[in-house]
Amino acid sequence: MQPGTQQVAAGYILYGTSTMLVYTTGDGVNGFTLNPAIGTFYLSHPNIKLPSSGHIYSINEANFSTFPDEIKQYLIDQKKQDPHYSTRYIGSMVSDIHRNIFKGGIFLYPPNEKHPNGKLRLLYECNPIAFLIEQAGGMAKSMHERILEIDPKDLHQRVPFFCGNKEMVETLNTYLLRQYENTI
Repeated sequence: MQPGTQQVAAGYILYGTSTMLVYTTGDGVNGFTLNPAIGTFYLSHPNIKLPSSGHIYSINEANFSTFPDEIKQYLIDQKKQDPHYSTRYIGSMVSDIHRNIFKGGIFLYPPNEKHPNGKLRLLYECNPIAFLIEQAGGMAKSMHERILEIDPKDLHQRVPFFCGNKEMVETLNTYLLRQYENTI
């Protein structure tokens, strides 16, 4: 029950055509690929950094009509401004995040009518991914605050979650702040 700033390590294992372990201990992000012939992982991606910009957004657009207005407007504007802005949504947070780490992009899981406080769990989904993303040079936030600075109130607390390239998250943040300032 501590904020994510207290984490000392985070990681994930991705299974697919290859098996990859991506982790951080607070000093950058490294990726290890399994060599199944000998059963060991080898350092295949040292010091992973998110690209400075991206064109991929990962969100379940089937819920578009239930998103907050600022999220809807962000998506509409980005599609108009960037002809290469395209969606890639697998439906698995780790897979979507992994692709965005290497290709550049933003992952969005906003609140909606069914989950007004968000759906992803702060302590064991959002914080570990946020720690990895920030260590790789990206940014992670909830609606109006940095994910890693949220003081948890409940073990299974759910929050809206946005992470990815710093530039893309900062652009989203301008939409979130605009709406937030209009409600105060």
